[in-house]
Amino acid sequence: MRLVIVGDTLLDRDVDGSVRRVAPDAPAPVLEEEHVAERPGGAGLAALLAAAAGYEVSLVTALAADEPGARLTRLLTAAGIDVYPLPLPGATPEKIRLRAAGQVLLRLDRGGEPQPPGEAPQAALDVLRDATAILVSDYGRGVARHPALRTALERTKAPVVWDPHPNGPAPVPNVRLVTPNEGEAKRLSGDAGNGSALAAAQRAGQALRQRWRAGAVVVTRGAQGAVLCHSGPTPLVVPTPRASTGDTCGAGDSFAAAAAIALANGALVSEAVQQAVEAASAYVAAGPRAVLGGGTGGDAAEPRPESPGPELIGAEAAGDLAARVRAAGGTVVATGGCFDLLHTGHLATLRAARSLGDCLIVCLNSDDSVRRLKGPERPLNAETDRARLLAALDCVDAVVVFDEPTPEPVLAWLRPDVWVKGGDYADGGPEMPEAELMKRWGGQTVIVPYLDGRSTTKTIEAAKTGRQ
Repeated sequence: MRLVIVGDTLLDRDVDGSVRRVAPDAPAPVLEEEHVAERPGGAGLAALLAAAAGYEVSLVTALAADEPGARLTRLLTAAGIDVYPLPLPGATPEKIRLRAAGQVLLRLDRGGEPQPPGEAPQAALDVLRDATAILVSDYGRGVARHPALRTALERTKAPVVWDPHPNGPAPVPNVRLVTPNEGEAKRLSGDAGNGSALAAAQRAGQALRQRWRAGAVVVTRGAQGAVLCHSGPTPLVVPTPRASTGDTCGAGDSFAAAAAIALANGALVSEAVQQAVEAASAYVAAGPRAVLGGGTGGDAAEPRPESPGPELIGAEAAGDLAARVRAAGGTVVATGGCFDLLHTGHLATLRAARSLGDCLIVCLNSDDSVRRLKGPERPLNAETDRARLLAALDCVDAVVVFDEPTPEPVLAWLRPDVWVKGGDYADGGPEMPEAELMKRWGGQTVIVPYLDGRSTTKTIEAAKTGRQ
């Protein structure tokens, strides 16, 4: 398998030190240099991350005939990356960050205005033709505009992931996945950002997907995870698996590289996005030095659970909670299900749902409703027990039991801002029945991933057969 990365490479330099005084001739801190680290940035960083994960990587980029260009070539080839350079007029771009105690004091950019690269060598076009997957890492400096490279990208049969830049060109048509961050999506789409941030991300992603004729657009939202907009009517929301206060520089490159690797391995787009969120979260938690070598950084702590409040069970309690949250300008999130034997798959879905707003209300099927859906032998646990177990979770704020075949009647009076379901609709299947109802009051329907291999039915079968 060969991953080919196309894009602009920069030389990143981090200068770390201590500040103990202010300059006598200006109101500026004096940084006493203690450590300097250099690494490829932009497309070069994406290539480095993929190579560090053990993949065969080729990089098609533009490098100037200067000392920074030579240092980049040495760093990349030392990592086992095959570099196919295009001639770059002017200087190789550099990004220098001066930091103290992990905080950036100043960023210095060198290299001047972007210059269009020279003619692409035939070897670069050949490696694109033979790629298993391709990542275009556009930093707005001209490589993604190269006519010969764009023609090759339009003709390739390999899946293409395109990481765009507001100053760069539109992706070529029919790329598999485009990966703007939230700010880029807003700027590129021209969306004014009305409504919730989640709704704005969904609108921008769908608008860009249609404009670019892309298979899918995933809008990355930092600590809030990612929103995948595809041909289906309902977006897939993928939350981050951990909270971190680490260095986010390069997280977008980590996300895009992981998505491209997953597609090269035959993953569905939804699976690729989930793997990319995991990879970017791990990168931020560990810090660039730990991932690429040369030390540790960041905070890899698991999310701190919110303090559990009193049990809120029943229609009155759920309605009062929703009213209070709305009055404070918050977002009401709801999800539903039988939750007969509570397992880690349920917990993953509930935590993901809770991360999307300011409260989570679970709409729980009554015993009669479960029997109609699952058969006379279910539920195994009575609705009162199921409700109390759910209400005791730190990610659940209230539980309301309903007796109807679907949760639509309770949704009609609860009117949540976001309705969350897990799994089966993630890759563009039919629209969920509740989605049309949610639209009546401007609510959103989203999907969060299932935790593979966990289900109540499988748990019951394992118990009957004595399997673990």
